[in-house]
Formats: sequence, C-alpha cells, structure tokens
Amino acid sequence: MTNPDWEKFKQQLLTERAELEKDLAKVGRESPDRPGEWEVTPLAESEATMRDDVATHLEEMDEREEVEVGLEERYEEVKAALARLEAGTYGVCAVGGEPIESDRLAANPAARTCKAHRDSGDSRSSPTAV
Repeated sequence: MTNPDWEKFKQQLLTERAELEKDLAKVGRESPDRPGEWEVTPLAESEATMRDDVATHLEEMDEREEVEVGLEERYEEVKAALARLEAGTYGVCAVGGEPIESDRLAANPAARTCKAHRDSGDSRSSPTAV
C-alpha cells in the first residue's frame, strides 16, 4: 500500500473519531477520574421528571450505557489505528505480520488484521464483510 492511501485512511479515521466524540458526548462525558475513558451521564433532570415510572428511567439508562459502550469500543479502535499510523505500523496484520489488503482497510480503516486473520484479531467485523 502506498502513503497516499494511508493519508486517505488517516483522514477517514480522523473524521470518524470526531463523529464518535460527538456521539459519545450525547450519552456521556469523558471520565474525570480516568482520562481517555467515557462514562454514561444520567438523563437531564427535565427528561427524568417527565417520566413517571422509575423502571422506564432505569431502562433508558441501560440503553444509554449500551450505546456508550459500543461507541467507546469503536473510538478506542480508531485511536489505536491512528497511533499505528504515527508509529509506522499501520496496514500490517497484528496476527501474521503481512500487509492488510487495501479493500479491507477501505471497508474498515481501523482494521488490525488481514482477511485471513479477521476473526482472530478484530473485535469488530467490517459492515461489508471484506
């Protein structure tokens, strides 16, 4: 893979990181005790008082936590890919050391593994199953 491809993937990763940060801010905040990690924030008081059922409120918090966990997992994958770009190890399979196919990186710029090792190294499968 060539450096121009890496620049394209870097821009995609930076864009995705910014979008994930916006989405995370909708359901949580960066933890003051654990920098770099996110935590779910409670519903706004006005939202909570509009609900007359405590069970509904708890269900909403569970849903917000599920969303936050998924977003944070992807956020960490994107940050790790950006770190690999900076370190010069981007595009190299974390399992076998071979180059990651460009179509795999196009489908998931944060991919850590080649197609052959996709199931053994990536916690997130690409949406297009490349």
